[in-house]
Amino acid sequence: MVKAITDTEFKTETAQGVSIIDFWAPWCGPCRMQSPIIDELSQEMEGQIDFFKMNVDEETKIAGEFGIMSIPTMIIKKDGQVVEKLVGFHDKERLSEILKKYI
Repeated sequence: MVKAITDTEFKTETAQGVSIIDFWAPWCGPCRMQSPIIDELSQEMEGQIDFFKMNVDEETKIAGEFGIMSIPTMIIKKDGQVVEKLVGFHDKERLSEILKKYI
């Protein structure tokens, strides 16, 4: 399951384990293409990776801290540290390969 989080929840929610945060906006076409892939992977990798979404129109602080200039952008964190930043659309196979490196 993908959980929507806010700027204030970000550090607590992504402090432990492996997590991926999808920075998106409802008006973004590539974001709408990425969303079902994120949903599918969240079910397939449940218990291994935490999946989060942050709407950059509503939650601007964290997006600004990470210098997110284009969306979709996904950040992968392991034990609170950013280990990878992915900009643009990624198909399911490629995103799955990337995530498996961290579990």
